[in-house]
Amino acid sequence: MAEMVREVPRTADAPAHAPGIADFEIVPRRALPVIAALLVFLVAAIVGNWFWALNFLHVASGGLWTGIDLFVGLIVGPILGRMSIPARTEFATRFMPKMVVIMPTLVIITLASGIQLARLMGNLAIPYPDHWWLIASFIVVGVMAVIAIGILEPANLGVLFELRKPRPDGRLIGRLMRRFVYTAGITGLMQVATLVIMSRIATW
Repeated sequence: MAEMVREVPRTADAPAHAPGIADFEIVPRRALPVIAALLVFLVAAIVGNWFWALNFLHVASGGLWTGIDLFVGLIVGPILGRMSIPARTEFATRFMPKMVVIMPTLVIITLASGIQLARLMGNLAIPYPDHWWLIASFIVVGVMAVIAIGILEPANLGVLFELRKPRPDGRLIGRLMRRFVYTAGITGLMQVATLVIMSRIATW
């Protein structure tokens, strides 16, 4: 079936002959079974204390979280800023629905598997002053999780819901996308600090 396309009315930020916006899903339903399977695997690994699985989930999800944040903030952001309004819109409808499900999943898996790993390895009982490194990691990761769930995700959803309207507000979309890109870059840099802390903890 041919892809349904809606016309975008002219706004202060859009050219007179802006191309249509392709109809899209805010939450990609095809990704939901994969996300559900990963979360079931996470729960099974925690309940069963599967050290190898917890280690894999923590390293893989944490690495993806770091890589995506750095890529979006430092590479995609500058490129997006130089694209035309129609090109940004096309990019948003294809890229941001995927981020709606990817980022919360990575945050949940990274945090849950990391806490369980710390418990199994005895890191939670490390005495001071080394325990300060663990506290620092909790603070940094906690702030990143709040940013990802409380700022990135609402900005992402705000862009997508605005694009679904009959008359999208180009200026609002631009502001929300800038917020999304900037906060992704900030959390990406915080991820580097987390890698330093984790490297220190791994040498105990």
